[in-house]
Amino acid sequence: MEFDGEDLSRKALSERLPPGEPHVFRGCDLTETDLWGASLGGAVFDACVLDQTDFRRADLDGAVFTGGGGMRVRFNDADLIDAAFTDVDLSSAQFAGALLTDASFTGCRMIGASLTASRGTGFRLSRSNLTLANLGGCSLRGELVEGVRFDDADLSGCDFTGATFSDCRFIGTRLLGTTFAKADLRGADLGQPDDAKLRAFAGAIINQTQANAILAARGITVL
Repeated sequence: MEFDGEDLSRKALSERLPPGEPHVFRGCDLTETDLWGASLGGAVFDACVLDQTDFRRADLDGAVFTGGGGMRVRFNDADLIDAAFTDVDLSSAQFAGALLTDASFTGCRMIGASLTASRGTGFRLSRSNLTLANLGGCSLRGELVEGVRFDDADLSGCDFTGATFSDCRFIGTRLLGTTFAKADLRGADLGQPDDAKLRAFAGAIINQTQANAILAARGITVL
């Protein structure tokens, strides 16, 4: 089914979408739309308003979201394997319990988003703003993370083993129990190098400038 520019706000659509066929939403208003448990594998959402849209328990495997977005979208317990989000506003979005294996977030605004308790073997982040986001317990093992802002985000318990961070920021980031073993942080802004951060960064690769800043913060001058 195709929906083009339609006002579908506050409607219950789950029963109206036949399974087994592609669904395309272009420029639609999906404010508070009920898509709980809907069969949306491979669906396309292009420049749609998604304020408080309910995708809980929906099948969104391979779905493509481009542009648009909104506040507090609910993806709790949804299947999002291979889903792709590009230039989408996902501020305060909820992903608890969602299956995110190989999902990708590129150029997304994810301020205050919660991905804690999400499931799967990892997802991809690029050019996105995760200020104040909660990724507690997520795994990005071996991933290339480019242009991501983690300012004041909670990354407690995350596993970044072997990941590479390029043009990323960790200012005010919570890193309790976070693992950076063999992670490459040479292209990242590590923020204030306090003791808690240094414990989290144990085993990571940093550059000479970063090392000098860490020592300088402790009153040690490197000549």
